[in-house]
Amino acid sequence: MAKEISKVIKIQIEAGKATPAPPVGTVLGPAGVNLQEFCTKYNDATRDKMGDVLPVEITVYEDRSFDFVIKTPPTPFLIKKATGIKKGSTKGANETVAKLSKEQLKQIAETKLPDLNAYTVEDAMKIVAGTAKNMGVAVEED
Repeated sequence: MAKEISKVIKIQIEAGKATPAPPVGTVLGPAGVNLQEFCTKYNDATRDKMGDVLPVEITVYEDRSFDFVIKTPPTPFLIKKATGIKKGSTKGANETVAKLSKEQLKQIAETKLPDLNAYTVEDAMKIVAGTAKNMGVAVEED
């Protein structure tokens, strides 16, 4: 028989650096999740992606057991990492703070494709380009 789902929690944690302290502890503690067990499993699963911020979807069951699914890093995080900027423009698309090459755009789109609402890399590139534009990052044309 299937387990009863108690809660589904979504949180973004840096890969390999989950600790029972806040923010993880304050989100998962009230749900009754064994914090140390979650942190150990999460850190082991994300050790190869150190330094990236990864969204994780945690399904908590009635018996306080849990499962989690690790998603791809957020698009703005990947854009900032590729361009080497600390943050996007404060004026959005009206101010350009960096440039993104077509190759970088394609790499980000390929990384994000499983989590995007797109079927092809070209469609994913359009979504990523829109996010970049809103951050004040220009996409270079060929």
